[in-house]
Amino acid sequence: MTQNPPLDRDFLVSTCRDLVQINSINPVLVPGAPGEAEVAAYVAECLTAMGLEVTRHEPESGRVSVVGRLPGTGDAGGRSLMLNAHLDTVGVEGMKDPFSGDVREGRLYGRGAYDMKGSLAACIAAAKAVAESGIPLRGDLVVAAVADEEYGSLGTSDLVTHTLTDAAIVTEPTALEICLAHKGYVWLRVDTLGRAAHGSRFQEGIDANMRMGRVLHALEGLERELRAREPHPLVGPPSLHAALLEGGTGLSTYAAQCRLQIERRTVPGEDEAQVLSEVQALLDGLCSDDPGFQAHLESFFVRPPFEVARDAVVVRTLADAAAAVLGKAPRFVGDSPWMDSALLAEAGVETVVFGPGGIGAHADEEWVDVESMERCAAVLAATAVTYCA
Repeated sequence: MTQNPPLDRDFLVSTCRDLVQINSINPVLVPGAPGEAEVAAYVAECLTAMGLEVTRHEPESGRVSVVGRLPGTGDAGGRSLMLNAHLDTVGVEGMKDPFSGDVREGRLYGRGAYDMKGSLAACIAAAKAVAESGIPLRGDLVVAAVADEEYGSLGTSDLVTHTLTDAAIVTEPTALEICLAHKGYVWLRVDTLGRAAHGSRFQEGIDANMRMGRVLHALEGLERELRAREPHPLVGPPSLHAALLEGGTGLSTYAAQCRLQIERRTVPGEDEAQVLSEVQALLDGLCSDDPGFQAHLESFFVRPPFEVARDAVVVRTLADAAAAVLGKAPRFVGDSPWMDSALLAEAGVETVVFGPGGIGAHADEEWVDVESMERCAAVLAATAVTYCA
């Protein structure tokens, strides 16, 4: 039977407000932004005051993650659970009062409230509820507040080298639905080669930009074919788009090189090798049609897709706890954005995604629903006492 440790709602709301009021904009996205150091110090203080064992990790200077551990008894059969949330946010351009933390009509406003400081506050409040309940746990409960999810996931990439648990709940906002899968992506570069020459000497120049036009035409056909494939039942079909294009040095000069950067969104079951093979086949076809055609393909950043089985132990435990707290069975869904869950799963941690509701990720107005945040924290606490028992 699911146990529901009493939750301190005032603590939850005040913690979320405090987190939102601390500027933790990712400095890679906004040069000169402060990053996670200050908000990490706040989280560390909270977790320490609750009696958790706290460590700080700094994979790059100023990019700080915090791990708090509520130790279990270590008795045989005890399983460890991680509650994972990121500390960084995107920028605030266009927002009227981005760090207010104001609560109005059941909504807490500010940059990161939804993505995902409301989730982090729920993790902290859940850990507090478990710690104060006196319910014995055989396995450890871990709260991981990580850096840099909004850009390169430095925090979770580092986390999996030193802190692994049997299972994890990544608390990205899901409106209290259980997310079992999300897409990944591969970033690609294609360079077409030409020959520079004065614009008046067509017999000497080869236009790399026009050659890239052939690549774009071929990619458009591939994109249509990707969308026509049988969709993944939770996240739909794969896709690609031509994101950035750069070529040429002047109006009166034939372009010697053109570069196209592509984002290819992948679904569970796809990998980098497959993506490269499909695009390389297009380029090989263009070379076959014109032996003078020259192009080079490479991938330069990869994040895998994610999927967990519906009957996984952590999923079943979470679903039972959610049903007990919410009074109804939660929905199982997939999502399109990439999340740190893929890195944890890749490291062998049984992982699922579950978080509160709200709106405004990366938008001019952002808020988290306070009641949803409270229910999320209650579900996390109930899941922890069952899973780690």
